[in-house]
Amino acid sequence: MSRYTRLFDRLARERRGALVPFAVLGYPTPARSLAWIEALLPHADALELGLPFSDPIADGPVIQTASHEALAAGARIDSGLATVSRLRAEHPELPIGLLVYANLVYQPGPERFYRQVEAAGADSVLIPDVPAEEAGPYVAAARQAGLAAVLIAPPNAPEATLALIAKLGSGYTYVVSRSGVTGTERGAGRPQARLFETLRALGAPPGLVGFGISSPADVRAALAQGADGVIVGSSLIEKSRDPARLESHLHALAQATLRTVD
Repeated sequence: MSRYTRLFDRLARERRGALVPFAVLGYPTPARSLAWIEALLPHADALELGLPFSDPIADGPVIQTASHEALAAGARIDSGLATVSRLRAEHPELPIGLLVYANLVYQPGPERFYRQVEAAGADSVLIPDVPAEEAGPYVAAARQAGLAAVLIAPPNAPEATLALIAKLGSGYTYVVSRSGVTGTERGAGRPQARLFETLRALGAPPGLVGFGISSPADVRAALAQGADGVIVGSSLIEKSRDPARLESHLHALAQATLRTVD
């Protein structure tokens, strides 16, 4: 049984949605990145970690800036995977996913890249600039390495695309709350309950909502529509230099994951 399966089974018993913080590996510097990520863990059910990339097209200005700062400070794939290895050694049951742009996978070759990721101790890889219709070779390489391949479900996806996501995806499904990029400047959208119902009927992995989740109200709204949890990034990075504000924000988000109705 995978770490994701154990997590979602446990959360169902606890009547909670998952709170999954996102962090850029190497931010604010490679030397300080582990401490920053560790600060998120008291309220984290899983982690999504991004390898910094020069042109993160799916990300808004906050995460773009964090990625550029990490690269300028010397962050690279090897240093990011070293941080993943340390997290895995210290937190053996924590699901850890990577968000990676396709160039970083394509350049060394998917097979080699996924072997490196598996050796570091990650559970899944999400490539936001590869749609489900083009994901086959990456999914095959991930499966060969024993990793989950996370796919993105857009808010306006036709049922044929959702069926493909259900067939190829594993770990969890990244449900986009709205069109555009990540960030808090526009707030979260409201994926329709029908989208989650369709994904479940097709047998897709549990759905986590991302893009614009920045407040307890956003969390509660996502869960009310049928999400199994949320991914939060930009609002955490904005508070990363103020430990007290960060802790208070994380606590409020975690409280909002408690389900009061079925």
